Amino acid sequence: MTAGRDDSLDQRLAALLLEREVENFLVREAALLDEWRLDDWLALFTEDARYLVPATDLPTADPKETLAIINDDMARLRGRVERLKSRHAHREFPWSRTRRFITNVRIKEIVGEEILVNASFLVYRIRSGQVDPLIGSYVYTFRRVDGALKIAARKAVLDLEALRPHGTLSIIL
Repeated sequence: MTAGRDDSLDQRLAALLLEREVENFLVREAALLDEWRLDDWLALFTEDARYLVPATDLPTADPKETLAIINDDMARLRGRVERLKSRHAHREFPWSRTRRFITNVRIKEIVGEEILVNASFLVYRIRSGQVDPLIGSYVYTFRRVDGALKIAARKAVLDLEALRPHGTLSIIL
């Protein structure tokens, strides 16, 4: 083999390893959320992270100019997690059961230290004998911190036209 072929093979191998690492990360994240291990889930984020769920009618709107269902920095996300773990989150006490399916994971781009990833999701929320499917796509920005992938930004875009039947989103999507 020539040096060029070796470099090409090394690049493809590195790309495959990164894809597998990202897929494993997303599967682990889904399990943490389904198991309501919210503190462990929070540990997956960078300190400057953002968590966004845009409005269903304006999924591509700039959250600085348009209201979103959720638009949290880390302080607000920590508060959200603390509230969900307490009895004060009446919609989630006792906790809903959820089951998450993550698919179509694609690394879109690597920009400097950031890895931009898209994935599709289906989250079933089971509560009071009712099953609500939440369908959409995730847009992640990952960054390495001490060698491990961390979430710098997480956007969950719902494909639903509206939040029905409850009109609210009380779980971490």
